[in-house]
Amino acid sequence: MKRIVALVSGDGSNLQAILNACKKNEIPGRVVAVLSNNSQAFAIERARTVHIATHVLVPLHFRTKNLFHQKLMQTVDLYFPDLVILAGYMCILNTEFVTSYFGRILNIHPSLLPKYPGLYTHSKAIQNSDVQHGSSVHFVTEKLDAGPVILQARVPVLLNDTEHALAMRVKRQEHRIYPLVVKWFTEGRLEMHDDAAWLDGSKLPKSGYMGFIK
Repeated sequence: MKRIVALVSGDGSNLQAILNACKKNEIPGRVVAVLSNNSQAFAIERARTVHIATHVLVPLHFRTKNLFHQKLMQTVDLYFPDLVILAGYMCILNTEFVTSYFGRILNIHPSLLPKYPGLYTHSKAIQNSDVQHGSSVHFVTEKLDAGPVILQARVPVLLNDTEHALAMRVKRQEHRIYPLVVKWFTEGRLEMHDDAAWLDGSKLPKSGYMGFIK
């Protein structure tokens, strides 16, 4: 049974999707701790409801970013994680943290990477008249949103779409693909090496497994 630590900042709907999959035994692992940089994050309440250990570490409460990251690493290490998942975590992790868990950190990003790293992805897709938008699950590396892509889901950008409507369409697909990738990792089928994601011993293309899931 693999041990999973989640880092969160907001509502935590992707965390909930993973918790649900663990409860159904679809993922051979369990979330043993949830850490947040935001004391008001509803994701913390989701974890507490099912009696998962929670910690709130706010960067502004530390004299330096290095001290914050040291405490973050110390707290994560308490739980001996096999996997660290970022589920809407809005702090950029430093090199030391990424190196410490290299190959064991997953993130989900609301765009079809490498398109639109960073923030405001839905508004960018609409402003640029994109036909398709979506989400990507990827390994975390030192460069922001640039680690090897594992799996993508695509959705259409509709005429007169609002940012909220598009975001909700993407979110529904995220709740499908993130638990699936966590399942692959905890089953020992997924790994990262040679700057690429590998599934069942085969190197995945830059767009991830099959490119996308509809």
